Amino acid sequence: MKPTDVTFERYEAEEAAEQIDAFLPAYEEVYAEPPYSEGPSDVAQFLDHYVVHAKRPGMRLVLARDGHQVIGFTYGYFLPADTGWWANVDQPLADDFTHEDGTRTFVILELAVRAPWRRRGIAAGLHAQLLEGLDVERVTLTVRPEPEAAPAQAAYAAWGYEAVGTSHPWEEAPFYTAMVRPLTADRSAASTS
Repeated sequence: MKPTDVTFERYEAEEAAEQIDAFLPAYEEVYAEPPYSEGPSDVAQFLDHYVVHAKRPGMRLVLARDGHQVIGFTYGYFLPADTGWWANVDQPLADDFTHEDGTRTFVILELAVRAPWRRRGIAAGLHAQLLEGLDVERVTLTVRPEPEAAPAQAAYAAWGYEAVGTSHPWEEAPFYTAMVRPLTADRSAASTS
């Protein structure tokens, strides 16, 4: 199979919410693998979160398909002005870095490809489709640390992301590497020129 056999579909807002059944089998398959080892209660928790996430401003979902079969997915939305995202990072970050206005930063919450289709450029395609045309200053995400997520860490670094610290989003959560990638020049500076 060549990557050209794969098609990408982007959904926004309510359309994204309606696609959960299409990509849930891929989610369950990918996250049943180590290091995640998710079971039915984890999947139920994901479903609850996705319903909330799908209502966020800027919500976007991209599905990768091989024929009718969903083989990968990614989604995210704009960080709200009152986000706690940066408070979870262990590094001290400047106020001007952590300031959000509801459209400054796009957060990627999931990016996954089923095992038989990995290392074929599909994750890069999903990522590119998700970010295409976004009018934001930067993109952020978290990823498990090395060595358990070494391929993901390497991909994000190759795509221009830089680590800004370690994130621990809730008490029972694992520790993640928080990463940021500039997407466009500062929009306020661009609008004044």
